[in-house]
Amino acid sequence: MEKPTLEGEMIRLRPVRATDADAMWEMVQDPQSNRLTGTTAVFTRPEIDAWCAGVSARDGRVDLAVTANGSDEYLGEIVLKEIDEVVSSANIRLVMRPAYRGRGYGTEAIALVLGLAFDGIGLHRVGLDVLSINTRARAIYENIGFQVEGRLRDAARDGERWCDVIAMGLLEDEFRAAQLG
Repeated sequence: MEKPTLEGEMIRLRPVRATDADAMWEMVQDPQSNRLTGTTAVFTRPEIDAWCAGVSARDGRVDLAVTANGSDEYLGEIVLKEIDEVVSSANIRLVMRPAYRGRGYGTEAIALVLGLAFDGIGLHRVGLDVLSINTRARAIYENIGFQVEGRLRDAARDGERWCDVIAMGLLEDEFRAAQLG
């Protein structure tokens, strides 16, 4: 699958590339990002360099850098992964660099990728997992139209404590209804 470039009002999404490694390295080193996304893996700089250089060639996923219109700076990434064309579903993941959270970039990135998922690829369902401690992200997903489908109790760590993982999903007809409303 050819990896697209998507244009929005505030942002441009483009395939992740090798030159994004410095910014991605900064992002994966951020304790708050790791906490809110449940990331427990520890990455090395060579792993990040290799990931950025090669992820755009991988099948079954679309990894896009979030950039502001008029700039090519990597602000974060949004990923449509586990694309299953037989079941017509995929999962979505978003993470923004700390300085670029709360500006609406993530919300617009999700909307653009959902358009790709439902209109471009022809999917029926897009799902995601969000930690119960990440109330801001959950509110964004609910505002977009994602529905809570389940809760995995104590499935992730928040430091020394446990937290739940909330499974959410959006169906094509729900996406279409939200576009009309």
